[in-house]
Amino acid sequence: MFLVSILGAAAAPFICFISSLAKKAKYPDVPIRFSETFSDTNLYIVLLIGVPLYGVITSYLFNREYAESTLKNLLTIPVSRISLIVSKLVLLFIWIMMLTLIAWVLTLLFGLIGQFEGLSSAVLIEGFKQFMIGGALLFFLVSPIIFVTLLFKNYVPTIIFTIIISMVSIMVYGTEYSALFPWSAVWVIASGTFFPEYPPEYSFISVAATTVLGLAATIVYFKKIDIH
Repeated sequence: MFLVSILGAAAAPFICFISSLAKKAKYPDVPIRFSETFSDTNLYIVLLIGVPLYGVITSYLFNREYAESTLKNLLTIPVSRISLIVSKLVLLFIWIMMLTLIAWVLTLLFGLIGQFEGLSSAVLIEGFKQFMIGGALLFFLVSPIIFVTLLFKNYVPTIIFTIIISMVSIMVYGTEYSALFPWSAVWVIASGTFFPEYPPEYSFISVAATTVLGLAATIVYFKKIDIH
């Protein structure tokens, strides 16, 4: 599963690389800059690829015991249900941040191969910061996805849920409402492209509220559910 997820993480850098090459071939006098490449790649990850990819990983981690009918045996060990959730969250965080780092490195490598311009330490740091912020915030927003996974105990509803999230994020992208929808607000926060209609606090509150509500629903449901 980890190798498959790496391929998913590589999709955004590769797509942006091919798009940049096509643009360079059509407009040879227009330079392709690293800053634009990092920004565009992170945009694809946050709005298009990241949520479904991380949703599949989340479903794999939290649905695995249900699918293999091993959850009941696992809970006979002196491990609380909360501890089980926390351990999976820690693993998920490491997994997501590793994929984020891989995507950043691939973006840099593709840029070097394509001989893009404007590479500097400031550009590298800014690109790295945007990637890490985006990855961390997307991790926080997996809590509702975890709840959907535990509720339906199936991969399909989770995948559908994440696709809907991505569609809404793309729909509101570029509008002031992207600062309010939690998953598109991740891009607004990571890129610093806030809107005058809504102060930055609105975006942070949107992400935080969704995270807390999703986590609370997950904990309450998992503590009360009967394991057969």
